[in-house]
Amino acid sequence: MPPPSHDPYAAFRFPDYRNYWIGGFISVIGRQMVAVAIGYEIFQRTHSATALGLMGLAGALPVILLSLPAGQVADRFRRKRILIVTQLILVASSAALVALSLNYSVVPDLPALAWINRGIASLAALFGEKTGVSFQPALPLFYGLLLLNGVARAFGWSARSPFVANLVPRTALASAVTWGSTNFEVGSVVGPAIGGLVIAQFGFSIVYALDAICGLVFIGFLLPIADHQERIEPGLIRRHPLRELFAGLGFVFRKKVILASITLDLFAVLLGGATALLPMLADQVLHVGAVGLGWLRAAPSFGALAMALTIAHRPPMRRPGVTLLWAVGAFGLATVLFGLSRSFWFSLSMLALTGALDNISVVVRHTLVQLLTPDSMRGRVSAVNNIFIGSSNELGALESGLTAALFGPALAIVAGGMGTIVVVLGAAWCWPELRRIGALHLITQEPEDRQADATAGGVPP
Repeated sequence: MPPPSHDPYAAFRFPDYRNYWIGGFISVIGRQMVAVAIGYEIFQRTHSATALGLMGLAGALPVILLSLPAGQVADRFRRKRILIVTQLILVASSAALVALSLNYSVVPDLPALAWINRGIASLAALFGEKTGVSFQPALPLFYGLLLLNGVARAFGWSARSPFVANLVPRTALASAVTWGSTNFEVGSVVGPAIGGLVIAQFGFSIVYALDAICGLVFIGFLLPIADHQERIEPGLIRRHPLRELFAGLGFVFRKKVILASITLDLFAVLLGGATALLPMLADQVLHVGAVGLGWLRAAPSFGALAMALTIAHRPPMRRPGVTLLWAVGAFGLATVLFGLSRSFWFSLSMLALTGALDNISVVVRHTLVQLLTPDSMRGRVSAVNNIFIGSSNELGALESGLTAALFGPALAIVAGGMGTIVVVLGAAWCWPELRRIGALHLITQEPEDRQADATAGGVPP
């Protein structure tokens, strides 16, 4: 069956999607500016790779612990309202970061803060950081705000992908996923670059204030969007809430194709991600400062943007599973080369390549998850995806930070890239179904999946 006539801009034919895309783009810019600022500020204040790694732990814990109930909430309540509430929490968090950054040196040494800092210092010493590091009373408050951000992200992410799936018909869903990825990557190019410049010229607090403004603008774009969500009717809600809670997890483990694609992305990010170490590399290895850090942070998204535009203007992938395996394997190789680099420009090019290859994985995974999952179950399945993928960024940061503290950043990055290649080989052997996936435009939900959704608390088949 030949693919239908390809419209690369199909998703933008729908006003609600356009509103969401524009508001989301502005929000991503703000979020990426903060990602650069908070990592660089913590490293400049502490000079500790362990402190950078703990940022990842603080962000990962809420995602791991709350994603399943967040998915249930996304299927029970209006996803638009969830997005607005979580954005308000992020705005409040950024406002608190402004105050904390401006008053970092005058935060009183309260007993609880001193106790946490002693624990951080002990962990840093355990991993070989005994001199040159500094942990002031304000540091635990940064981690507290990162925890709050993680809570908001856990609930926001579980609602976001299903919300997008309701804004366009199934025929335009692959286009919406691809342009959504483009949205993120453009923002992730612009945000870090602007963030680095703003840090250099005005300081960290201005970056946090700009993010709060971006979050409010996103809420303004969300408000006029119509609500097309299917809801679980009260009479169909399962009497056993725990079984409903874990229904998304069961669905993912039944659908081997989804499980394989999520697992690949999980380990690629967990082992091959070097983003958490960029403040350390920019300062100690490449010697490029805040502006150079902004460009390093933007480079993966620049590559991902180029790939997303390429994918958007090409027909649907005919062998997405095979393409996914090659892309993640090449991602691991590019990560190894980045870890060995001592040249700023070669490092930029390798980071851009990792972004381009990762974008292939993102588009394939998100499209498969949304196409194969019934709407009334998308929140719970997206929650499982968030546990795997969302937490892997932060846990990867923890792993990278602690490994770098022990062995140095270069060895930590090279070992992670090699581990990613091993995972690809294992996935190709364990899940042959992945290699047999047909063209994306031919993928449909199976009848038994619709029936399973009904028995798990969803809409009737």
